[in-house]
Amino acid sequence: MAKSAEVKLAIFGRAGVGKSESTYRHQATIDDEVVTMEILDTAGQEDTIQREGHMRWGEGFVLVYDITDRGSFEEVLPLKNILDEIKKPKNVTVILVGNKADLDHSRQVSTEEGEKLATELACAFYECSACTGEGNITEIFYELCREVRRRKMVQGKTRRRSSTTHVKQAINKMLTKISS
Repeated sequence: MAKSAEVKLAIFGRAGVGKSESTYRHQATIDDEVVTMEILDTAGQEDTIQREGHMRWGEGFVLVYDITDRGSFEEVLPLKNILDEIKKPKNVTVILVGNKADLDHSRQVSTEEGEKLATELACAFYECSACTGEGNITEIFYELCREVRRRKMVQGKTRRRSSTTHVKQAINKMLTKISS
């Protein structure tokens, strides 16, 4: 039987797709593991308090902008900075997505600008169209799940090592007290 995992993903940004906040559950087999994705699409509607709650809840984040709206692109970096502040000291798992790739004739943000921002944010970059399905949207979410799972494994190992260290230190203190 395949292992099972649950991953909480949140979508932030003004991508011009949804008009109201929605939550979806989707189950998929990713790299021989059954993954249940709980996906929160904020549709850019959140106020500051809601946004902070959503950011605390999420484990992986899709930062979306509309390639036909320069303002939505310019909101991405401040959004990432807020995420970093709320999630610190943990590294935030993010994927940058330029949406509305089907509207290339109205483009205000070049692919190169998206790639450059993704490099600055140290994250993967995709362009897609939620309307037409162009750009393999499924792969975006699968890749984000993979990255969240990788980070969980690394953090889990770090936590185990650190708790082992604490146990060793406690035993050494007890032995020191006993021998003195």
